[in-house]
Amino acid sequence: MRPYNFTEIENRWQNTWRERGVFTAKVEPGRPKYYVLEMFPYPSGKLHMGHVRNYSIGDVVARTRRAMGFNVLYPMGWDAFGLPAENAAIKAHVHPAEWTYSNIRQMRSQLKALGYSYDWDREIATCHPEYFRWEQKIFQEMIDRDLAYRKSSFVNWCHTCQTVLANEQVENGTCWRCGETVVQRELVQWFLRITAYAQSLLDDLSKLEGGWPEKVLTMQRNWIGRSEGARVRFPLAQPVGDVSEIEVFTTRPDTLWGVTFMSLAAEHPLALKLAAGGGREAEVAAFVQKVRNEDRTRRTSDDFEKEGCFTGAYVTNPVNGRQVPVYIANFVLMDYGTGAVMAVPAHDQRDFDFAKKYGLPIEVVIKNDDTPSDGALLTAAMVESGTMVNSGPMDKEPSESGKAKVIAYLKERAFGDGTVHFRLRDWGISRQRYWGTPIPVIHCPACGIVKVPADQLPVRLPDDVDWASYDGGSPLLNHPTWKHVKCPACGGPAERDCDTMDTFMESSWYYLRYTSPRCTDGIFDRPSLDYFAPVDQYIGGVEHAVMHLLYARFFTKVLRDLGYLGFDEPFRNLLTQGMVTMPTARCDKHDWLFPHEVNEDGSCIHCGEPAKLGRVEKMSKSKKNVVDPQTYIERYGADTVRFFVLSDSPPERDLEWSDSAVEGAHKFLQRVWRIVQEAAESATSTPSTPCAPLKTAHRALKKVTSDMERFHFNTALAEIRVLFSELANFKPETDAEKTAVFEAACLGVQMIAPFAPHLCEECWEILGKGTLLATAPWPAFDEALIAENEFQLVVQVNGKVRDRLMVPTDAAEDRVRELVLESPKTREFIGDKQVRKFIYIPGRLANVVIG
Repeated sequence: MRPYNFTEIENRWQNTWRERGVFTAKVEPGRPKYYVLEMFPYPSGKLHMGHVRNYSIGDVVARTRRAMGFNVLYPMGWDAFGLPAENAAIKAHVHPAEWTYSNIRQMRSQLKALGYSYDWDREIATCHPEYFRWEQKIFQEMIDRDLAYRKSSFVNWCHTCQTVLANEQVENGTCWRCGETVVQRELVQWFLRITAYAQSLLDDLSKLEGGWPEKVLTMQRNWIGRSEGARVRFPLAQPVGDVSEIEVFTTRPDTLWGVTFMSLAAEHPLALKLAAGGGREAEVAAFVQKVRNEDRTRRTSDDFEKEGCFTGAYVTNPVNGRQVPVYIANFVLMDYGTGAVMAVPAHDQRDFDFAKKYGLPIEVVIKNDDTPSDGALLTAAMVESGTMVNSGPMDKEPSESGKAKVIAYLKERAFGDGTVHFRLRDWGISRQRYWGTPIPVIHCPACGIVKVPADQLPVRLPDDVDWASYDGGSPLLNHPTWKHVKCPACGGPAERDCDTMDTFMESSWYYLRYTSPRCTDGIFDRPSLDYFAPVDQYIGGVEHAVMHLLYARFFTKVLRDLGYLGFDEPFRNLLTQGMVTMPTARCDKHDWLFPHEVNEDGSCIHCGEPAKLGRVEKMSKSKKNVVDPQTYIERYGADTVRFFVLSDSPPERDLEWSDSAVEGAHKFLQRVWRIVQEAAESATSTPSTPCAPLKTAHRALKKVTSDMERFHFNTALAEIRVLFSELANFKPETDAEKTAVFEAACLGVQMIAPFAPHLCEECWEILGKGTLLATAPWPAFDEALIAENEFQLVVQVNGKVRDRLMVPTDAAEDRVRELVLESPKTREFIGDKQVRKFIYIPGRLANVVIG
């Protein structure tokens, strides 16, 4: 019997698949397609186990769908722009392109070693000019549609990364990439008008129900954040320049009569201007600067101390003529509404806390039976619905119905109107870095913003940046020649835009480019796009719910409206896989330890001191609880690694890494290898008999087929393990039984093939099939073999379980009694005692009462 030489087997079949172009996808009108895609990786240089699990899930889906008759598109590429390449260039004095392409070569080799069934002819790298030229074209068309615009605004700035971050890239007040505290900085930036699609992005989430995890849909709904309310204009007591009023948005117009002050965000355009000439300029300016640099997430948290600074200005409440002071408040953000809040301390807890701190009036205008009439007696804001009081013409109106009546009242008197606001803000895409897509516009002193002519696209990055002497700032802005050009409109001296695009731009449309990646005369080849898109199954982490996934949905709708495609949503189905986890280990002397740095007795390999084992966490290079996939591929083979990462946990759940479980997976594949060879050697031409292993195989096939459709890979593999365990224990006595074992082994190999394709391809050949298993159709189960014609009867003697018998399903009670009483094991417990009663529960249990 041949040994299981996984290295030889895996190399052989990877070469065969490549040489025969088995996984090349072509447009085949009339044949059902299936587009499966994982979120493509950043080429960091080395795969980690999270990658392996993600791509193993995708490959199982792709291989299964091929076997089920679909024309599968399964591509791979590289999200290749980004700050790590630039940081490597600064640190190692190597060009970002060289660093990136070197990493791509290394990671491509690792992916191929795992045997994933990608169509490598469609590989893309977003840093390639032939990719980003089309991104530049899309951007220019967005300018034409007023979907891309430039303005000065306060932006999230990371000192470490030396660049701007989108709101979605700020996590708990820190940079999503490096963890640095984010501060506010005023810059002129390019924005994409994603808010123009806010309602569409919200409404179309209903189209994704059932295909996307509810958690992701909820996260997007909350991020888009639709609120219905009123727009109210408060006249300034003293106009500031040509500004005579401050507009607020409120979801509680029913509380308008209870406004006792106004709060402005520190980023509001009037924040500093309101204090001018009133003697409070320095105090207000210092407070504004302090607040702008505070953690934005913390500013809005309930436990954050509310602070403010009086500007010296007043506004007039339009419904009662009362003048109220204007404060700068640290809990108000410019990102929501108008950046100005009408403060009603009796009915909003933040306003209540603020009013208590600064001695401002608290006036009750919504009341229920338990609400004191005097706001001074409130111990907390009354935020529930009730009856409107102290509200002029709206007195005694229920507050919920009063909202609409107040809006009508405002509109009639030109004080305001009903409106809808969204939490979603326009997407700032300008980045002050080098390694990204250049923004394809030119700034001319005479003509303003001028698009780079289409025949000059792509705008390429300069290759001659001196990374050895780089000392911060924008490399493009500081480049001596690249930015200086002639204006395409007037021919005068002008400058290129020296920012590059947010790298989330590239990942917002890459899935569409895969349908025709070598198209040179347009963004897409429309027939290919129409055939393959949209993506049928997308796979990636839930952490991208409000960045990549939202941006991709936005881009799809924009490209639809530009006439490039004819569908509304990019991804029909989404699977968010769990993380790969592992316990951490730490030594007092040597800090975090890699798994191989901990001895079997739990001591540190360097000093012998006991290592402190921590909790199970996501694999992380910083905490060293990582394992190198390459190590395990070399030790056990790619099939074992693939098999393990899908066998111990459902795809959407976290997977705890276990060396012993990997060893167990390898032993199981060795068992499969041995059983298949034995089955092939003993096969005969005699027709099979429906013996136990063949029935088990067909039952397993039915369940595995169902499990694969639902991505229940771990339960599918558990069923397959049961089958091979039975095959290992079954000893065929006749040629018909040997044939049955052979057929069961064939079915088992086909079921495992998506998980361990190399081994199964070799087994398929050993079984004499003469075709590639990778192109073989998925088998059909035989209902006749699955049909149960017998059941297991539990036998009790005086109420205690003593035996279990297989009984024909159509056996009458008299026949069941005979079988029970004839059973040697049952007779052993009856002995010489008399059977006084026989109780039979059909299909389940028999109880023999003796005495």
